[in-house]
Formats: sequence, structure tokens, C-alpha cells
Amino acid sequence: MKTKQRTKKKMRTETRGEFHLNYSTPDPISCVTFAPNSSQFLLVSSWDRTVSLMHIQSNSLRAKYYHSRPVLDVCFQDAIHVYSGGLDNVLKTFELNTQTESIIGSHERPIKVVENCPDLNCILTGSWDTLVKMWDPRTNRCVGTFMQPDKVYTMGICGEKFVVGTKERKVFVWDLRNCGYVLQRRESSLKYQTRCIKCFPNRQGFALSSIEGRVAVEYLDSRPEIQKKKYAFKCHRIKEDGIERIYPVNTISFHQGYNTFATGGSDGYVNIWDGFNKKRLCQFHRYPTSVSSLAFSHDGSVLAISCSSVYEEVPPETPIESAVYIRYVTDQETKPK
Repeated sequence: MKTKQRTKKKMRTETRGEFHLNYSTPDPISCVTFAPNSSQFLLVSSWDRTVSLMHIQSNSLRAKYYHSRPVLDVCFQDAIHVYSGGLDNVLKTFELNTQTESIIGSHERPIKVVENCPDLNCILTGSWDTLVKMWDPRTNRCVGTFMQPDKVYTMGICGEKFVVGTKERKVFVWDLRNCGYVLQRRESSLKYQTRCIKCFPNRQGFALSSIEGRVAVEYLDSRPEIQKKKYAFKCHRIKEDGIERIYPVNTISFHQGYNTFATGGSDGYVNIWDGFNKKRLCQFHRYPTSVSSLAFSHDGSVLAISCSSVYEEVPPETPIESAVYIRYVTDQETKPK
């Protein structure tokens, strides 16, 4: 992938419009996600067993609830209903207006991913028990089960379809309207374990990252002429003293308006890419620890960046607390050139 040269002026402006959210925890942050149609309310889930609702403008905590074990993922169903899951195997919902919580259901093993599917008004959970379950938020019942061949590591929503990444680099495309069979069975074009899958807002395909500093851009249309467009590229690598160090690409988030996407890696960097034109648009300054999760607001004006010491290499001598940074991004950083 071609790297777009940054000017001195661009480098000077990269430190503007960013601040540290008034949130801290000694444990890793697992997910940050914005409320639908909002750039003010942000959910943060953590291995400290909490889910926190932060208000960006006032930089304050608005709500918090707990799981009995670390939380691995969280999502909004609408402006007032939140769903979360983690190592306690249960799916919880929390209503922000009344500050009440309830357990909706469970898996046999930890819930790795929780996603909202607005097209069909349902919640999906993917678990290490090899199941993806579909939940109806109106009745809070499981209304569908999709059997996977192995542990679910990541999942992306693409309209009425969803893409699952499992152990052993397997990728499966399902249709939520029919849980009886798999639409597509694929193997990741990347040689190492899948870390994250997110779908393009235009629903043409998805981006997939691995633990070995690479991202693949894939297309859902199975016609050979479309599949020829797929490609992979190297990223999140740092050359020091003549040695290239390779870092996991932990997280991907798409700009809903431009179909560009941000990646965050264990190198502490955030890059923004134009996947269709195969260009890097920009790179932010280096953050103090690994970038564990990213989230664009719905209008693409704000990017939330969570940073945690994930200890994929040697732990630091002095532990660094996890943190969330809020960055107001510009068209210069996110719009295709």
C-alpha cells in the first residue's frame, strides 16, 4: 500500500483537537464505542469488570455497571439500551434512563464479541463455545443460533449479513435471515491469527487484521472478477537499529461517510487508510501503550482511541494505566484523496 507523504504543516496540526478522557483503569480496555447518531456519549468496557458511559463534552462519567468477571465487548442497541458480555459468559443489558440492568442469557464459555444489527433489530453474541447467538431486544430471548467450527474471535456486521473470524484463520459469511447454512467459507489470506474484522459501511466487503502487522481488504461478492480486487498490506511495523519489529493490528474502525478506516496496533500508532485507493491518509503521534480499541462517531467527526498495556512482549517495569483519548478528526485526515 502506498504511503502518502505528510507535510510539516500536517505534522504540526496532528497534536491539535485531542484530549485525554477523564477515565482511567489499571486493567486493559477491551472496547470503546459511540452511541448511535451521537458524538457525545461513549461506552468503555474493561477487564476491570466495568462498563462506563462517558460524556465527551463535559468529560465526565454518566453511568457505570459491573460484570462479575472482565468485560470483553459492549455495544449500543439504541440511544438508551446497552448490551455487554465477557468472561462471566453472560449477556447483560443496561437501560441508561432508569440505571437498571438485567441478564438476558448466556453462553457455555466467555462471550468475545457483542454486536448490534440495526437492519434486523437484533443483538449478536459470538463466544468461545463456537456459537453465535441472535437475541431479540424486544423479548430478550435467543431467536437463532449459528454454529461455528471453532472459537469466535471477532465479528463484523454487514447489513443482513455478518462475517465471523474464528480460530485457525477461518472466515465465515452468514445471512441472519437463514441460520441453517453458511453463505461463504473462507480462509484468511493472512498467515497468522485473525485479530479483528470490520465491514465497510457501503457493505461491499470487510477489512481483516492479524497479529502479524497486516491488514487484508476482502470483498463479499464471490464473482472472480470482484475477488481479483482483494489485497493485503503490511502495517504497524517499526524499524529500529536495522531490525523491523512487527506488531499486532488490534482494532479497526470505519468512517461511516467516507468508507475509510482507522487501524490501531500494539506499536502505539493509529493509521487512517483509504482501502479502495490503497493509500495511507495519515498517521497520528505515538501513544504511550498499545492501541486496544478505536471508534469513530456516527458522523465521523470524532475518533475515540483506547490505549492499554496488553503485554504481548515484555511488561514495562512501571505499569502504565489504560487511557482513552478523544480526537476531533478532519477531512484532511479521513477523506479519500
